[in-house]
Amino acid sequence: MKPVRKAVFPVAGLGTRFLPATKAMPKEMLPIVDKPLIQYAVEEAAAAGITQMIFITGRHKRSIEDHFDRAPELEAELAAKGKNDLLEIVRNISPDPETFIFIRQPEPLGLGHAVLCAEPVIDDEPFVVILADDLIDAEVSVIRQLCDARAKLDGGSVLAVEDVPRSETSKYGIVSSTPIDDRTSRMLHIVEKPAPEQAPSTLAVLGRYVLEPEVFAHLRTIPRGSGGEIQLTDAIARMVPDGRTYAYRYRGKRFDCGSKEGFLSATVHYARKAGYTV
Repeated sequence: MKPVRKAVFPVAGLGTRFLPATKAMPKEMLPIVDKPLIQYAVEEAAAAGITQMIFITGRHKRSIEDHFDRAPELEAELAAKGKNDLLEIVRNISPDPETFIFIRQPEPLGLGHAVLCAEPVIDDEPFVVILADDLIDAEVSVIRQLCDARAKLDGGSVLAVEDVPRSETSKYGIVSSTPIDDRTSRMLHIVEKPAPEQAPSTLAVLGRYVLEPEVFAHLRTIPRGSGGEIQLTDAIARMVPDGRTYAYRYRGKRFDCGSKEGFLSATVHYARKAGYTV
């Protein structure tokens, strides 16, 4: 079984729900207290032993690349002024600058297309997909939880899931599955954003995936789905009959930072965690 070493971060979206703040700033660079969303995602991957970070970007996303690059002028200024604590923070933003790869998505054709853009770099290895909008505070990195579950299963694709209110199933990919243990189940079916009365369960896929490279063959051949986009859920659905696609109920507290309410809740949570009075 090949180890999981690579993570894909789809960051080409326009972030229209946060306009006008995201007119010139990528939504992934919006800060939760003092760190942008994308940095939390990268730190989660690094904590799971991921060594190669692959960003699928679009226009106006250069600030993400700049954020993870070295800043010699800033570092020199901080060193000259003896601001060593801040200097250490700046130098530790990225685990290793050589592990970062940036790929331009030529047009916004959906999450599945963004993942497909990473195929030349992933090659024939299992990999992780992390959606920075889903910020998860967990004692053990959720990606580490998924990778550990995959190791116990001797390989396969593992998706992070949690139960949601039935009234909200139209916001998520929803799975039906058969239990293996108290947190892991073998997936039987997955459907993208079903109406509550049509949802096979209330078990929703969140923004964390460990995928086998076979998903690329399906992403290349599936027809465009909802909104004329290539849907990652549709490709995963084609893998389910093989019996090696699993759902894992992760441990952690999730904040939907793609919504203003979730973003504000995350800010308050992490501020309090850092010792601030909110």
